[in-house]
Amino acid sequence: MQTKTQAIVLHSLKYGETRMIVDLFTKTHGRLSFMVSIPKTSKARIKKQLFQPLTLLEVETDIRPKAQLQKMSDVRLASPFTTIPFHPHKLAITLFVAEFLYYALRSEQRNETLFDYITSSIQWLDSQTDRFANFHLVFLMRLSRFLGFYPNLDDYQAGDYFDLRESVFCTTPPPHHDFLHPEEADKLQLMMRMDYPTMHLFRLSHHERNRLLEVAITYYRLHLPNFPEMKSLGVLRELF
Repeated sequence: MQTKTQAIVLHSLKYGETRMIVDLFTKTHGRLSFMVSIPKTSKARIKKQLFQPLTLLEVETDIRPKAQLQKMSDVRLASPFTTIPFHPHKLAITLFVAEFLYYALRSEQRNETLFDYITSSIQWLDSQTDRFANFHLVFLMRLSRFLGFYPNLDDYQAGDYFDLRESVFCTTPPPHHDFLHPEEADKLQLMMRMDYPTMHLFRLSHHERNRLLEVAITYYRLHLPNFPEMKSLGVLRELF
């Protein structure tokens, strides 16, 4: 079925001399993989630069439901970046977010609300000149709302623990080791209440930011099976 759709680049891999395997999260069909031919001529419309992590595209394709690799008939930039490719900190964030989504959305079907959340988040980051150091933390915490395991913050009371397995705040420690003590549970629920414009009000040390990132990744690993180690995590820890 021939269709046009918006898409977000999650991952690309060179395949031979003139082809790439590209994983996209599309607005109308969810997660799809494509075999893309990259002509060597400089005048070609399809260039490998289009498939950098988190690039926002408009794709024309003939969807074959049983095919493992789809084919593109046309592709163009939907919303060109103005700062991300030229800012090392933003670039590190987008590489991390793209790798995270590559694993987190492995079987994700059509979800336009999730697609819009990711797109607006990327565009917000691209538009900022400063105050984005907590972006990846807020992005991950709010992402869990779309994947079905966002905790009920209305249940939180000062002094509560947070059960990472059950996604609930509780007054006593659960009978396992996957939980946060009250001090960290308080920081977690505060970060979950924030959005991008207000997150700069939450000041974190290098250690605190890395600890919250560690907690967020552990949380996802408990809820998404076979979530692997991330290659981009080390760079993000060093920068932030």
